[in-house]
Amino acid sequence: MENQSKKKSATNWILFFSTVVVVFVLGIFASSILERKSEAQYTFQMIKPIPADEARNEVWGENFPREYETYLKTLDTDFASKHGGSKMIDYLEKYPELVVMWAGYGFSKDYNQGRGHAYAIEDIRNTLRTGGNEVSPMPATCWTCKSPDVPRLMEKMGPAEFYKGKWIEKGHDVTNPIGCKDCHNPETMDLQISRPALVEAFERQGKDMSEFSRQEMRSLVCAQCHVEYYFNKEVVPGSPYLTFPWDKGFSADDMEEYYDEMEFSDWTHGLSKAPMLKAQHPDFELFMTGVHAQRGVACADCHMPYKSEGGVKFTDHHIQSPLANVANSCQVCHREETDRLIKDVYERQDKLEELRHLAESALAKAHLEAKIAWDNGAAESQMKDALQLIRHAQWRWDWVAAANGLGFHSPTEAMRVIGTSIQKSEEARRELAVILLKLGVEYPPKLPDYSTKEKAQKVIGLDMNYLNKDKKEFLETTAKEWDKAALERQGTLKNYSGK
Repeated sequence: MENQSKKKSATNWILFFSTVVVVFVLGIFASSILERKSEAQYTFQMIKPIPADEARNEVWGENFPREYETYLKTLDTDFASKHGGSKMIDYLEKYPELVVMWAGYGFSKDYNQGRGHAYAIEDIRNTLRTGGNEVSPMPATCWTCKSPDVPRLMEKMGPAEFYKGKWIEKGHDVTNPIGCKDCHNPETMDLQISRPALVEAFERQGKDMSEFSRQEMRSLVCAQCHVEYYFNKEVVPGSPYLTFPWDKGFSADDMEEYYDEMEFSDWTHGLSKAPMLKAQHPDFELFMTGVHAQRGVACADCHMPYKSEGGVKFTDHHIQSPLANVANSCQVCHREETDRLIKDVYERQDKLEELRHLAESALAKAHLEAKIAWDNGAAESQMKDALQLIRHAQWRWDWVAAANGLGFHSPTEAMRVIGTSIQKSEEARRELAVILLKLGVEYPPKLPDYSTKEKAQKVIGLDMNYLNKDKKEFLETTAKEWDKAALERQGTLKNYSGK
């Protein structure tokens, strides 16, 4: 009996201490939950009213410090994947064929890897494409996607009036880089579209923006800018009105047909005289043809994944390549190891890059051979078909090359489109070969050396010394005046880049 009593007593003590431990653990767990709920509620209650026209990201950041702190990481330029990232890359230096392909157009002067959103104003000021005090060919429309000051100005003067005039004429009013107001309603924080071109494109298709889901909006706020567009001078006379060519569809073929029907061209090539199209950055259109879009994945799922701190779940605003954050981006859905996932991406990109270079090589030669044909007396009637093939080939190459991700947003479609670019490039060269032989030109003709950026720019007749001098003077004078005006207007000691 005594032994049984001792055993019972020991069991009771074990049960007692076990209960104490369980209660203690549950207490800590409950306390953590209450603390997190309190933190989340406290964060919400701390939000201050934000004026409807507030374009300064640092002001929004006072209310949303987590989002703002991660946004500031877009200033980081250390990450470089095999085919991209945030580091500055001079693509003309890397691929000098591009200089020849863009002869007569601004991209032949300067074309670099895009950096983070926080550099939007700094980089558009620095690029030679926007010119300097004397050479400023770009319209004011080029500011459209660079700053939350743009919706503020559009609300004040209307989109058509904002688009009018030269780029340099509105620089004193556009000083804050891409940020909060571009995508968020300052009263509700809901995702919103702040640029009219996207709304207008869907309206022409009979679609109402208010009917899109929040998940769809997590891509559409990106689609305001990461798209193909052109300046339509027929919407409002005297205004290069920013328009999306989506009326026939999202594909390269659909947009090519759209442009051909209206006989639109961005510029006439400086060597071949072909009526050219310049793709901007059709990321959304290419993405829409891929499996991720078909499965309901949004741009933000991969480029702005969720994070949790304490009791707060928020979107990581360090908008970057998913390859820099595989765990929070890719592995939310995919179960493969990080190295395997990155290898899968590179395998697809490597194959596309190989084909892309074949297209670039053929296109550069086609432009130069066309110039030789013109120089030897070719007639417009002889050249018409070849020039149309060059136009279509380069458009299709550019539709893939200008999109970020080197085709990964839709590898199958990217490979198809770049394949048709190669086919049309070589077809154009065959047409030109016949013309050259008829003109008595030895074939293949001797082409100039364009093996480096500098040599290629000389071949197309660019005076880079003058362009660089003009840009330097602009940055030392006009750009500094813009910053001074911004400080006076905003009443802040922070300049346009938040430094």
